[in-house]
Amino acid sequence: MTQISETQARPEADAVAIGRRAIPPAARESRWSLSDGHELRRIDWPGAGETPRGSILFLPGRGDFYEKYLESLEQWHRAGWRVTGADWRGQAGSGRLGGDDVTGHIEDFSIWTADLAHMWDEWCKEVPGPHVLIGHSMGGHLIMRAMVDGLVTPDAAVLSAPMLGMNGPPLPLPLLHGVAEMMTRIGDPMRQAWKWSEKPGELPNGRAGLLTHDAERYSDEAWWRAERPELDMGPASWRWVERAYASWRVLEEPGALEKVDVPVLIVSTSNDKLVSHPANVRAAQRLARGKLVAFGDEAYHEILREVDAVRDRMMDEIATFLDEAAPAHT
Repeated sequence: MTQISETQARPEADAVAIGRRAIPPAARESRWSLSDGHELRRIDWPGAGETPRGSILFLPGRGDFYEKYLESLEQWHRAGWRVTGADWRGQAGSGRLGGDDVTGHIEDFSIWTADLAHMWDEWCKEVPGPHVLIGHSMGGHLIMRAMVDGLVTPDAAVLSAPMLGMNGPPLPLPLLHGVAEMMTRIGDPMRQAWKWSEKPGELPNGRAGLLTHDAERYSDEAWWRAERPELDMGPASWRWVERAYASWRVLEEPGALEKVDVPVLIVSTSNDKLVSHPANVRAAQRLARGKLVAFGDEAYHEILREVDAVRDRMMDEIATFLDEAAPAHT
């Protein structure tokens, strides 16, 4: 494993100003039909220049939507990549799986990894290589699970603040999982696992302090939710929590991450209050071709939506990693 030590962020001199509250002119939104007929939203950029640099498939986190990451997706497009983003089944504009319109629910994470395998197989036939997977938070977890289970083998993967473990009480993982299992049995497993806010539909007070230091980028999320109400999602269900712990246990099994023979960049921050930074550090150490970029107090969970100095450094690290791990085809 190659590790870049936790340092202060450095600015990028040639940062490109990109509008974050409009679908970029080159991008096209459409639907992605899965094997069972369920449809996901997707967004595609053709790639700038005559010869595409390669292709990136981006998957967001829990309760997330690709509009929050238009800035990064457009930036990769301008760098020559053919870019695709998609919702997860049951999130954003891709339907719901719970008992209402706002609870994030899933019966098992294998549903999502099977969807990813289907998307991956179709997408790799459509677009030029090298083929890269990038995921944020839960998206990073699901990419890792899919690689561990042999469902996808990208040329490289980038995991942004991945949920390779969850931040919570410092208790043994089997005990945490056991409590979550009990909560699915003593009530409706589709019920919300935590409180949303005093007024349903409003983002909770203090939430920005978990996600980003950049107030303007944080406000983009509320703007898109107002513009596209179907993007609204609140807490996860207890079944989601229980299945998240179960999937985490799969990743912690001896030999699970060690068998992944893919270059993987993990970008994580010790200031993350949502996912486990120690679990991300351990994962980078266990991967045969893992690389860690660690941030500190300067970064919260959504590093791709952080202040310019932090975000620019992250985008630089991703570009350097991909140049080394997934060089352009000649």
